[in-house]
Amino acid sequence: MGFTLFVGRLLFASLFILSAHQLYNEYGTDGGPAVKILEPKLNVFTKLIASKVGIQVPEIDTKHVVQAVIVLKGFGGVGFVFGSYAGALLLILHQLVFTPILYDFYNYDVEDVEFGQLFTKFTQNMALLGALLFFIGMKHSISLRQRRKVPKTKTG
Repeated sequence: MGFTLFVGRLLFASLFILSAHQLYNEYGTDGGPAVKILEPKLNVFTKLIASKVGIQVPEIDTKHVVQAVIVLKGFGGVGFVFGSYAGALLLILHQLVFTPILYDFYNYDVEDVEFGQLFTKFTQNMALLGALLFFIGMKHSISLRQRRKVPKTKTG
């Protein structure tokens, strides 16, 4: 059973680890193609937040955002492979922060082709988030059960 759990976590985390590795290899001096894709989406998202919340969002260097993505996916994925609670939390943080920015289906009309593609990717990432939350929940419930089964010392 332990080996099966490890392989399952490895396969799940490979999505994040391989993606982080690809971003790292493409990064270069200018941040790579990820910066070119993320920058306009990040600008639209910060303007949307500023208009809805009324708070001016400080200017963010997109290269630093890509670096954060690499760190969250890389360390989170490796930690998750070994069953780390912290690794799962890093991946959850990545999913919560970057999924609405990258897959901004809400900026398109329903009839647009981009809407369908982005909405599909968004829902896939929400499913990954659900799996991570399930992992956290199971890890928590197992630790609670183990605390309850503390053997009592016999007296007498």
